[in-house]
Amino acid sequence: MKDIQRISPVVFKSTPSKVEKRDNWDVVMEYSGEGDGPYLVDLSHRPRFDLQSSKLAAIKPFGLKLPEIPGNCIFKKGILANRMNGIQVSVLNLDGQKDSSMPDEAEYTDVTDSTICVALIGKNIFSICEKLTALDFMDLQKKAPFLFQGPFSHVPCQIVTLSKDSDNSGLILTCSRGYGRDMINSILHAGEEFGLRPAGESRFTNWIKA
Repeated sequence: MKDIQRISPVVFKSTPSKVEKRDNWDVVMEYSGEGDGPYLVDLSHRPRFDLQSSKLAAIKPFGLKLPEIPGNCIFKKGILANRMNGIQVSVLNLDGQKDSSMPDEAEYTDVTDSTICVALIGKNIFSICEKLTALDFMDLQKKAPFLFQGPFSHVPCQIVTLSKDSDNSGLILTCSRGYGRDMINSILHAGEEFGLRPAGESRFTNWIKA
């Protein structure tokens, strides 16, 4: 049986200089002329799951204790878990080397192919975000990582702030796959004055290890 090629909904005009084949995805590791940042990185190939259960306290995906309060997140060993409400958590496997499988149980829904996932990393990313949303990513009352569920470029999104470090900031954004092209165009346009450029997965991998 022939494997089905999986295609990211995120398309950059930049030229890939290094590509890897992984789980039927063509993963761009590096683009030509990435520059000094900030960067927009496509992570749509990394596994994402929606977990819904009335017994979340007893569930530990990848051995991770889930956050209990909506809006709170846990990011450990490449796994990001975001508490959305009383019965729902989104789980993102941001570690490209970790086993991507989840238990075959009714509570889990694989949303990898139905959503996009991108990272904004580096300096000035929150100045870029200010042009696209009224959400306050620099809220002094919130300690990273934390989740916002709200409009970003007029699109319902999940946005997780991973770091508020001025020169090494980072966030993860996911939304429905159908918005992929318009979302990427909006972010790149808003980031043009700050030198925002597409970057390959290696930039994100190195960022989370720093």
